Amino acid sequence: MSNLLVDEKEIVVPGELVAEGMDYVPAVGTFREGDKIISSVLGLVNLSGRLIKVIPLSGRYIPKSGDVVIGKVADIGFSGWRVDIGWAFEANLSMKEASSDFIDKKTDLTQYYTYGDVVAAQITYIFGSKIIDLTMKGPGLRKLKGGRIIQITPSKVPRVIGKQGSMISMIKDKTGCRIIVGQNGLVWIQGEDSNQVILAVDTIYKIEDEAHLSGLTERIKEFLEAGHGSSKKD
Repeated sequence: MSNLLVDEKEIVVPGELVAEGMDYVPAVGTFREGDKIISSVLGLVNLSGRLIKVIPLSGRYIPKSGDVVIGKVADIGFSGWRVDIGWAFEANLSMKEASSDFIDKKTDLTQYYTYGDVVAAQITYIFGSKIIDLTMKGPGLRKLKGGRIIQITPSKVPRVIGKQGSMISMIKDKTGCRIIVGQNGLVWIQGEDSNQVILAVDTIYKIEDEAHLSGLTERIKEFLEAGHGSSKKD
């Protein structure tokens, strides 16, 4: 017989027993020891069917294949660009993956991306910790012009996005802002109304601060409907 010993979104500490029995499957932030599943980090319990995860409450971003990230062009080489994504090593954006256009090797690459440009890109390949390849080919992947960028704790990104994108969709709908959330904790926000941009910023910061509390969705809805933005973290 299997027993789940914690609740959804409950905070657990490293070494804490999360479940007993073989009906549950350990995932990120947990490990199995015999018939027991144990937390390996301080974080929030996330249940998905039989799968048990513990989402860390803090910690640096660790790149994963498939992640959409926001980065800044840090260098330009003969065959592509180097992009700072907040990792110890810069990521590679090749000419082939930078655009649907054919880019000749003799082309001035600054015509596409130059130093300091901010981009939304996707990680396609990781080898060890030093080699990370990016692509700009995909929905929503592009150079980000204008707007505002804020930084949040990477481990809080899933709460900002919400289940099936529900939380970030609510923020977009209530503020009218265009928002891209990078898995590396950088968030791009652009809107026509500066007050609505501030509201979107403060809403995201509020989610970051209260990610570990229950009833978050309802509180965020009330916060957005009240329309109070102050951008306190700036």
